[in-house]
Amino acid sequence: MTALTRSVWPIDTSRPVLELTVGELLQQAAAEAPERLALVSVAPDRNARTWTYAQLRDDAEHAAAWLLDRFRPGEHIAVWAPNVPEWLVLQYGAALGGLVLVTTNPALRGPELEYALDRSHAAGVFYTDRFRGTDMAALIRAVLPAAPAVRESVTFDGWLDEVRRTEKRSQLPVVDPRSATQIQFTSGTTGRAKPAVLAHRSMVTNAAFVRDRCGASPGATFATALPLFHTAGCGLAALGSMHQRATLVLAEIFDPTTMLTAIQDHRAEIYGGVPAMLHALLAHPGLADFDLGALRVVMSGGDAVPPALVDSWATVCGAATSAVYGQTELGPVVCQTSPADSPEDNRFTAGRPLPGVEVSIVDPGTGAVQPIGVEGEICARGYQQMIGYLDMPAETAQTIDAEGRLHTGDLGTMDARGYIRVTGRLKDMIIRGGENIYPREIEQALVAHPAIADAAVLGLPDETWGESVAAVVRPDPAQPTPTPAELHDYLRERLAPHKAPKSWYVAESFPLNAMGKLQKFRLRDQIADGRLDAL
Repeated sequence: MTALTRSVWPIDTSRPVLELTVGELLQQAAAEAPERLALVSVAPDRNARTWTYAQLRDDAEHAAAWLLDRFRPGEHIAVWAPNVPEWLVLQYGAALGGLVLVTTNPALRGPELEYALDRSHAAGVFYTDRFRGTDMAALIRAVLPAAPAVRESVTFDGWLDEVRRTEKRSQLPVVDPRSATQIQFTSGTTGRAKPAVLAHRSMVTNAAFVRDRCGASPGATFATALPLFHTAGCGLAALGSMHQRATLVLAEIFDPTTMLTAIQDHRAEIYGGVPAMLHALLAHPGLADFDLGALRVVMSGGDAVPPALVDSWATVCGAATSAVYGQTELGPVVCQTSPADSPEDNRFTAGRPLPGVEVSIVDPGTGAVQPIGVEGEICARGYQQMIGYLDMPAETAQTIDAEGRLHTGDLGTMDARGYIRVTGRLKDMIIRGGENIYPREIEQALVAHPAIADAAVLGLPDETWGESVAAVVRPDPAQPTPTPAELHDYLRERLAPHKAPKSWYVAESFPLNAMGKLQKFRLRDQIADGRLDAL
């Protein structure tokens, strides 16, 4: 390709966008490879459960009929559960029935779940009775009075048996590949998650392109514990495997022993996980006892992949690393490295854009395209971008400009070959182990505490998690100063566990600029220099 003269990668049209729905993709796979193993569900405390493509299609078609007895095409139904196989049956059944799936993190607590159900206009919610010691059923019962639009709350316990007893429909709704298939809550700068509406063709095509770029052989088994409520789990892993008529080995929760056993026993050629998961597998005390000889590619993203991590996997089992970069609003991957890339590109770049998307680096102030090598905001335009934020036209317009470019809020550079380096973030957001965390949400919870006058939450570098959550608080002098343990317990009642700060600091005042805006970079400097006392 001719060297670029400015930071714009033109759309590569050599690969067509797939005008397919999620349901049609499943039906095609089942027709071509009915007896091939489609899904293996593993967990630390039970035997594996398996589905062939024909069995998965049959369960999905029964599920579509079950759903259409209770919901109308186009309605939204939420799922609040870990990586149980019923989650995927629901996803495919909803797609066949023309319903829109709302994906929610099973770690959400009462107020967060209320917000997700209300904001997404969910007419139903599906859940597991328990997860990681939490009584999910009790939380659902407590939340439902605040979510009057929810007509049906359905436990996955026994649901599949009921679905299989439901007679299939002779005709299912006609679903447009450009219509909505999912609503995923994504990050932003407003302090609350925004519901991004994603189209069938976007998720289906993106999963195909990502699987091709990683260099996996056709039918390669993919093992992962990536959460299904992320596009990485329900999209890249599940739909990508379906494109290749391959086996998805899905762990219900991330447990290093279970994951390494699954990679070994199922001769997985691809493993997908965020950097924190890769660190945990490498740190397993019995790593040398596992046979990882079939592993060819380790896919990672959601956070920067440290060069040392790339080298470690190559040393342990000879696996190449394929790093992905993107965001939920982009379905989700924009750029990706390939095992065929040079060692330097694999270690230090996010790769080149995938087919079907234009990527540009623009001046954050003017929107002008930057010269090659000059830092600016990463923008993307193509088939994969979201339809928009649900019922949020102003926020959608802030993200997708008049020229149709989606502004990621990330800073980066592009070289003359089109390789992207991500250099920072415009967004005030923390990425911990691939999870996006909103500082403002935590700050608002903290200042509601009677003993806290003000709070600032920021991310600090962490070798394992990428970033850890830190809080700087200004106590109310009229109240007894709370301890970190007290504040931790206070937040745990209101927010998901991964949002609780790991480190706590106290300040008499916060650094502000001339306009009175908080300068968090100065707080980071004060912490690094030891000028802030621990709470």
